[in-house]
Amino acid sequence: MTKPTILVTGGAGYIGSHAVLALQRAGYGVVVLDNLVYGHREIAEKVLNVKLVVGDTGDRALLDNLFNTHNIAAVMHFAAYAYVGESVQTPDKYYRNNVVGTLTLLEAMLAAGLNKFVFSSTCATYGVPKTIPIPEDHTQNPINPYGMSKLMVEHILSDFDRAYDFRSVRFRYFNAAGADPTGQLGEDHNPETHLIPLTLFTALGRRESISIFGTDYPTPDGTCIRDYIHVSDLATAHVLGLEYLLQGGKTEVFNLGNGSGFSVKEVIETAREVTGEEIKAVEQERRPGDPPMLVGSAKKARKILNWNPEYPNVREILAHAWQWHQKRHQ
Repeated sequence: MTKPTILVTGGAGYIGSHAVLALQRAGYGVVVLDNLVYGHREIAEKVLNVKLVVGDTGDRALLDNLFNTHNIAAVMHFAAYAYVGESVQTPDKYYRNNVVGTLTLLEAMLAAGLNKFVFSSTCATYGVPKTIPIPEDHTQNPINPYGMSKLMVEHILSDFDRAYDFRSVRFRYFNAAGADPTGQLGEDHNPETHLIPLTLFTALGRRESISIFGTDYPTPDGTCIRDYIHVSDLATAHVLGLEYLLQGGKTEVFNLGNGSGFSVKEVIETAREVTGEEIKAVEQERRPGDPPMLVGSAKKARKILNWNPEYPNVREILAHAWQWHQKRHQ
């Protein structure tokens, strides 16, 4: 039986493109909606060979036309701005795109008779954790507009479920990292703010050094600990979440992480081993708003979705990312 077509918003971006590839490998048809502010046209059209509609989730006329002209069964939504620092400086940009844009998309779905939605949320909705690893029922108290914008959408989805039987799966990611193991896709942000690509840029000679922000945290080596999750494992979880909804599953929320953390120093040292480069690290003052440790419990996703991360080791995550960055930037 032919599998249905899925609309992937933000499908030309980092996590969205990996989800598109996972959907294609699972036999689904895919249409991508991306405004190409951060997405890459050549990734969508040449690497993934997918139908690309260029536009915004806030454009209701475009959405209505898209749903009228394509037989869409469900939506995966990755089209969000995701720079924490920028969200503090320009919160209006984040609330307009991440909240208003999503609401417009949901209204267009309802008008088209669609009620299945896979949402890219974030562990940033938790704020500073009270318990480690963080379970899904942990208090949500975001400390920046980015996290708040995602939490607002989660509340909207709960209300839509009650009012319209609108079913959603919300995935709260921890630190997405790595690249497709075959080397087709990877992380290419501008500006780049994430530790692993910045460390690998240093290995490539594109940066002089990598900064370590804070070495006096209450952790074994004094640097922040984060839960890194391979982007291909994230993509697999999205396909499982979609299939859960298509099979009649109820609205649900899942953490996506490995349940174990790696410190900044551990990541940099492992990158040295993977790349064979020295990678100069410079210790600096703490950044405001960085919790000492963020590690998530993904027991629920493992149990309900039968999700089993294939690449939980930070060495594999770094090796796949290194393969991509060498190909992309040398």
